Amino acid sequence: MSLTLIIVILTSLISYNCFQDRERFGNLLHSPYQEKRSNQYYRLLTSGFLHGSMGHLLINMYVLFIFGEVIENYFLSIFGEMLGRLYFLLLYILTIIAANIPTFLIHKDNAHFSSVGASGAVSGLIFVFILFLPWHMLLLFFVIPCPAIIAGILYLVYSSWAAKKGTDRIDHVAHFAGAVFGFLFTIMLEPAIFTNFLHALKTTAPF
Repeated sequence: MSLTLIIVILTSLISYNCFQDRERFGNLLHSPYQEKRSNQYYRLLTSGFLHGSMGHLLINMYVLFIFGEVIENYFLSIFGEMLGRLYFLLLYILTIIAANIPTFLIHKDNAHFSSVGASGAVSGLIFVFILFLPWHMLLLFFVIPCPAIIAGILYLVYSSWAAKKGTDRIDHVAHFAGAVFGFLFTIMLEPAIFTNFLHALKTTAPF
């Protein structure tokens, strides 16, 4: 069984359990105010295994599985069986935490802000996918074909704009931070991946 599938199953079980137990849900979500006030920094990680609704969970787990399987296989081929799985697990866990740090800094004195979801980590995985396959065609909104690198740029622009606008309950800051962290962390693990990315941009462009 792949590590990606294990993460999907674990996240689904924890999320479903917390749908039924709202007290546990409240104790595990990302709450910068509680993290600072009560030193509950574990929430920076545990919130990535919670979701606000079944739809939220299903979308994140679908995207996590699709992109995670590809990335995990690349990690295994580059770093070997043991290190590949370890680095993939570190990528996922650290991206959850890194995605939540900006909103912690912004909202640490705001008792009303909270967030949940694996979206920050999933954003990181999408951008690692772009590192490996920048011109792979993705379907925006499951309909519109778009090269991964173009979709990624549009995603960052939208996340930045939506974060500044701040008119919905989605943590766009975490999406942006997770994407950037996942991209940079993977390059830090193996700088040659970035060299190959630049080469792929020039040699496999569809135009």
